Amino acid sequence: MENKKYYFFSDVHLGLKSKEEERLKETRVVNFLDSAKTDAEKIYIVGDLFDCWIEYRKVVPKGYYRLLAKLNELVESGIEINFLSGNHDFWLNTYLRDDVGLKIFYEPLIFEKDNKKFFVAHGDGLSKGDTGYKIIKKILRSRVNQFLYSLVHPDLGITIAQGSSKTSRGHTEERSRGSDGMKEFAQKKIKEGFDYVIMGHYHKPQNIEMSRGHGIENEKGFYITLGDWIKNDSYGVFEKGNFELKFWKQA
Repeated sequence: MENKKYYFFSDVHLGLKSKEEERLKETRVVNFLDSAKTDAEKIYIVGDLFDCWIEYRKVVPKGYYRLLAKLNELVESGIEINFLSGNHDFWLNTYLRDDVGLKIFYEPLIFEKDNKKFFVAHGDGLSKGDTGYKIIKKILRSRVNQFLYSLVHPDLGITIAQGSSKTSRGHTEERSRGSDGMKEFAQKKIKEGFDYVIMGHYHKPQNIEMSRGHGIENEKGFYITLGDWIKNDSYGVFEKGNFELKFWKQA
């Protein structure tokens, strides 16, 4: 039986720049997914697929048809696609789940593969000094507040949300100049026994080996940030017990 792989990527931020630039980015992601289709068992989208996603009960943001169609194609082919909500696409309803076929998660994922233990999270709220952001996050994810916001006409509601997204991105860029909080969190999880702590949010691809602190040389884990598709086009692949960060190069 052919060995199947786990793929990980994050922080595409579709809708961030001009229509022409985003069209090219969407094409790169679609081509990457088309390539992954040949040997993927599961795909993990670790947050911020969109720069702003606000979903009404009967209305979703315009665009992204080619990407969403490709994701659905992969799901229909038998590939499981897991989508962790990020800080730019946290307002999810049922469309991506029921119509596209993604599995949606709002909390970190914990699982095992090939005797390796994984902890996967977007990573927002872990940077030092993020107390204010954590409070705002709880307010924005409140079902009551989301219901009240849903009473705003979609054209206005999505426009306001896009403005808020720019503010959030500025906050993230400021905090991401130092990811000490994320790194300390990853070290804690590795000491708890996880082999891989995988996050998005930071936009810088890195794979850092960390000791579990047990005094045994092979007792190590790995803290991985997946990077982004704004500058890096980076992604991760887990195969036969090993994780590798890669960069998509169009053939």
